[in-house]
Amino acid sequence: MNDILHALLFLMLAGSVFVALILLERRHLARHQRADAYDTRETLANIGTGLMYKSVDGVFIALIVTRVYDWVQARGLQWQAPSGWMGFVLLFVLTDFVFYWTHRFMHRVRYGWTAHAVHHSSQRYNLSTALRQTPMFDLSGLILLGVVPMALLGFDKNAAVLSLEINLFYQFFIHTEVVRRMPAWFEFVFNTPSHHRVHHGRNPRQIDTNFGGTLIIWDRLFGSFVAERDAGKIRYGVTMRQPRSLNPLHLVFGECVSMWRDLWHHKDLRILWKHPDWVGERYPDRAMPEPLPDRAP
Repeated sequence: MNDILHALLFLMLAGSVFVALILLERRHLARHQRADAYDTRETLANIGTGLMYKSVDGVFIALIVTRVYDWVQARGLQWQAPSGWMGFVLLFVLTDFVFYWTHRFMHRVRYGWTAHAVHHSSQRYNLSTALRQTPMFDLSGLILLGVVPMALLGFDKNAAVLSLEINLFYQFFIHTEVVRRMPAWFEFVFNTPSHHRVHHGRNPRQIDTNFGGTLIIWDRLFGSFVAERDAGKIRYGVTMRQPRSLNPLHLVFGECVSMWRDLWHHKDLRILWKHPDWVGERYPDRAMPEPLPDRAP
């Protein structure tokens, strides 16, 4: 019960900070003739999906993740993980490494995309977009991919959860067009608004790039990095199955419903592990909804 209360307290505190910063960014953009960068209905929908996600996430971590973690750790490598601040730095780097591959999986595999499509479906890019999430990340079990490796290695459970939460907290701040570039050394090591804008683009040069959470070094190492200057004009959104409703329930579960509908229609289990766009290429006979037109400038 204490774990749930702590999760809800964190939700309230972090949520208050996020909403305050969203209001500040919106005001700043409006004063610089960028009022179109925000839409009130969409912003409220984004906050609604974020509340749904973190409410489920907090309960899921307290009731499921912690128990799975203990079970795996008891059967893991029994390695004595380093303690102190150096141990936490190592844990943080490993957390981001695991996040990179989990994030890449969510983009490359339809099952994983059900837990991530909503985050990419907005045609706007602002701080509220960071909150546009789905509880499918927990309900699909994908959250376990982010913590089970740490349990196997013997890291403290609370430290592992904290490391993941810090990683996700940092990512809120890179969902903005207000910050153009950071210092060169920072851009080389860390994920930044510039790198993440490319990640959210839907043009061919931008799709499936820049998967890092806090660090961009994994993308540089594994060939998925694209600099903003090389990415071309960025258009935000998804290439297929663009949501046509701002109902938070439709946003968070729409892609999951679409996947099961495709499975039922085509009777092809490969849909589960193929690329999210594969079904439209494999079965072009089925009319797929076209993306919404770009919003007016």
